[in-house]
Amino acid sequence: MRIISRKTLKDFWEKHKDSEIPLKRWYQGTKHINWKSPNELKKQVGDASIIYNKRVVFNIKGDNYRLVADIEYHIKLVFIIWIGTHDEYNKVNIKNTSYVKSN
Repeated sequence: MRIISRKTLKDFWEKHKDSEIPLKRWYQGTKHINWKSPNELKKQVGDASIIYNKRVVFNIKGDNYRLVADIEYHIKLVFIIWIGTHDEYNKVNIKNTSYVKSN
């Protein structure tokens, strides 16, 4: 899968140092896999939550951080929509959160 964007992850782990290794593992694992459907993703990543067909929430570093992505399975593209702490996640409407381009 192609992931948009690694910079989002890097910016996050620079603020939350304990997330660096888990985010790098998530990135490497996701980069080398080609999910064809939400069902296939769920079979391989059991603790991921499918919000709707293309919106997925991944647990990072156990339950400490959440990464929200939109996945375009047919073109093998993962857009990182949002990443934050578990507490921040509880305050966000994940269904309506949009990708915000960072500079």
